[in-house]
Amino acid sequence: MRLREFPPRFLTGAYILHTGLDKWHGQEATAKAVHNMAAGAYPVFKDLSPARFLRLLAAGEIATGAALLVPVVPAWLAGAALTGFLGALLGLYARTPGLRKPGSIWPAQPGIAVSKDVWMLGIGLGLLADSVSSRRAD
Repeated sequence: MRLREFPPRFLTGAYILHTGLDKWHGQEATAKAVHNMAAGAYPVFKDLSPARFLRLLAAGEIATGAALLVPVVPAWLAGAALTGFLGALLGLYARTPGLRKPGSIWPAQPGIAVSKDVWMLGIGLGLLADSVSSRRAD
């Protein structure tokens, strides 16, 4: 891991790992709420039970957070994991009615909590871009 990668990887990885660990021990009400929102945006999740969905989501967050935190994981791989995770999260933002102002990409009040995570997408894309430009320089 290059020194310039450390701050965004550490801070983002710690945040995502923490949210994953919280979800791993989530309550039934949390599982239902998160599952309903995700199944509304991605119908493929409708057949999963809320508890199973929350466990799978938690596992994905834990794996993504760990990939960012572990220095031996290459930046391109950590960036790809983060970009994929955030792509799905921002897809949920785009597909869920009421999160955006009508006819706009900008968030309505209920969508701010999800839309603000766009900064993590920028970090993932930055890690990927830096890896590509570093390979070309070598």
